[in-house]
Amino acid sequence: MNIEVLRYVQAVSQTRSFSAAARAYGVTQPALSNGVARLEEELGVKLFDRSPRGVTPTAHGARLLPMVDRALDAVDSLTAEARRLADPAADTIRMGVSPLIGADLVARAFQAARTLPRPRALVLREADLAPLREALTAGELDVLLVPAVRAMPTHRHRVITSEPVVVITPTPPETDEPLELAAAADADYILVPDTCGLTTFTTELFHADDLAMRTYPGEAASYRVLEDWAGLGLGAALLPSSKVTHAGHRPLVRNGDPVEIAYEAVWARATPLAADIEEFVEGLANAATLE
Repeated sequence: MNIEVLRYVQAVSQTRSFSAAARAYGVTQPALSNGVARLEEELGVKLFDRSPRGVTPTAHGARLLPMVDRALDAVDSLTAEARRLADPAADTIRMGVSPLIGADLVARAFQAARTLPRPRALVLREADLAPLREALTAGELDVLLVPAVRAMPTHRHRVITSEPVVVITPTPPETDEPLELAAAADADYILVPDTCGLTTFTTELFHADDLAMRTYPGEAASYRVLEDWAGLGLGAALLPSSKVTHAGHRPLVRNGDPVEIAYEAVWARATPLAADIEEFVEGLANAATLE
């Protein structure tokens, strides 16, 4: 059984797309598809079904895919521990942070690093998603704290926390009652460049419910400008609740449940810091849960 093919299977499971999984691994889609097909033939069961809405696990796949995850976790732990023994890690953790990450979560990250069995200093770099991902892949960063909007199947990841999303409407709301997503679609949405993850989150939110999203013809430079423009009535906007500084917004709900944006930690599978990163992420997640 080929470990790389197991990673292909895991990537398809995470991205729900053969093409996205292939792009993540830098291989052609036929190569990835053929590798998955060979594994299915070897196992004697089909792992995935394809449909116009995407890729979903079969009944057999739903049973086997968690086993694939556990097998790869064991391989990655073995590799990481060997590298740690051969090349002891530095005294710092280099963490890339998205502009959407709030100061409270960053403060908890500093505390999680200080309370490791071997305390570490935390060195931060704030940037947009693309340069952060490139720096992590190049080994210039050890872990990212970013919106969970686009999978990196070649890396480990864990959702740390989430927060509610609010909608700012073009006209001042007469109530602060929650607004259903379907009703929120009746507006032109101001977007920012697809760099921090907010635009990806917004467009995929509407797409997931088969709702058409109308967009304002211009583009804001940042989520701060986005809020200002929405407050001026140029269009509607979605923002994490922690990023809203003005009044005049409403909680966004879907079928009565709050819409939330999730934030995740992402790190390399076989870094010499893997054991420390695992404990760091565990501590950060636990602190977020207790908040």
